[in-house]
Amino acid sequence: MFEREKLSYAAVQLSARAELTDEQMQAAALAYYQTMQQRHTVRDFIHREVPEEIIQHCIRTAGSAPSGANHQPWHFVAIRNPEVKHKIRLAAEAEEEKFYAGGGGDEWIKALEPIGTNADKPHLDIAPWLIIIFAQRYGVFDDGTRFKNYYVTESVGIATGFLISALHHAGLYSLTHTPNPMGFLNPLLGRPKHEKAVMILAVGHASKDATVPSVAKIKKPLDEILTLI
Repeated sequence: MFEREKLSYAAVQLSARAELTDEQMQAAALAYYQTMQQRHTVRDFIHREVPEEIIQHCIRTAGSAPSGANHQPWHFVAIRNPEVKHKIRLAAEAEEEKFYAGGGGDEWIKALEPIGTNADKPHLDIAPWLIIIFAQRYGVFDDGTRFKNYYVTESVGIATGFLISALHHAGLYSLTHTPNPMGFLNPLLGRPKHEKAVMILAVGHASKDATVPSVAKIKKPLDEILTLI
């Protein structure tokens, strides 16, 4: 992490070292793939509480992600307060209504048809937790002086992937939601202007009758996403 007066390089011994055989690594890689194959984005949640400690552990995992110059340009706001969640829902639905009324453009709206989405977002009320992911466009010292963050989009994207994976590993379901724009979240949550909300992540337990779009089960085969040289 960037600090004004600690800029010298110091090496420390790698403490955690995996010592696996090729066969063990192959088994571990396959097991993780099979675990993540069971991950699905859902919109059908139940009113079942999720302990705060679980959310904290998952966000700690997200915070361990690599980042440009190790500046860690992210901030997570985890919300379980029903009134705050409802305010977020109302503001998000207002933006979504404009989007689906034509603001998103015909091509984008058509692309979403197989997903079955619309402007109604009840999951923002029902899911026990909303995690708002903010990207910090620049850093600020205690005296208000700014410093530059690097590879912010890439860094926050990696941390978000860590978070979604951690939530799934903990037995939870999540839904990525990105109403555009999301500027309403800063004043609502008291976040500074140098932070930009990039995602609302609804988190909780899926209902027994939860469904997923059939198209979501279709993934590109390996030969379309991998080139070996």
